[in-house]
Amino acid sequence: MVSQLEKKYTDEEYFEQEIASETRNEYRDGEVVPMTGGTPNHNDIAGNLYVFLKLALKGKNYRTFYADQRLCIPDRNIHTYPDVMVAEKPLQLQPGLKDTVINPCLIAEVLSKSTQNYDRGEKFVAYRTIASLKEYLLIDQYSVHVEHYVKTAAHQWLFSEYDDPTTMLSFSTFEFELQISDLYENVEFEAIS
Repeated sequence: MVSQLEKKYTDEEYFEQEIASETRNEYRDGEVVPMTGGTPNHNDIAGNLYVFLKLALKGKNYRTFYADQRLCIPDRNIHTYPDVMVAEKPLQLQPGLKDTVINPCLIAEVLSKSTQNYDRGEKFVAYRTIASLKEYLLIDQYSVHVEHYVKTAAHQWLFSEYDDPTTMLSFSTFEFELQISDLYENVEFEAIS
């Protein structure tokens, strides 16, 4: 027997389902995967980054998006919703759609226990097929830890990681620095017992 979870969906079926859905779903080459809800820490971290980027890029040649903006990764036939995304103007949309970006220059994901391996692995492999992508941030929500990937050349990425909240994170896509502690404003880490 084939279960409903194993059903393959066409792009068109996914878009029809997504329009009617009250929750967000990721599309992975025929598979529709519900996106999990965020914790307060997850929301604070993504929101903090969004606000700082939005203010820093005000009046500049960029658009900044938070959580509900769909992204298409054409080379992998994936549609997803990054936690935070910046795209250079003019905004490029997937042909035939008015709500799906295809030209991000920066993507940030807040790591959760259920998605961290996917975000570091298969999802980052897919993101790297986007020609416009220059930076990728992975931000831990359980402790102060940021992983920063910067594209230095075709098929080459520089990796840096930060655990010190006083460290300044310098973006290379646009001129902007952010103290790591600002990402974690209002975040309350659980005590490890």
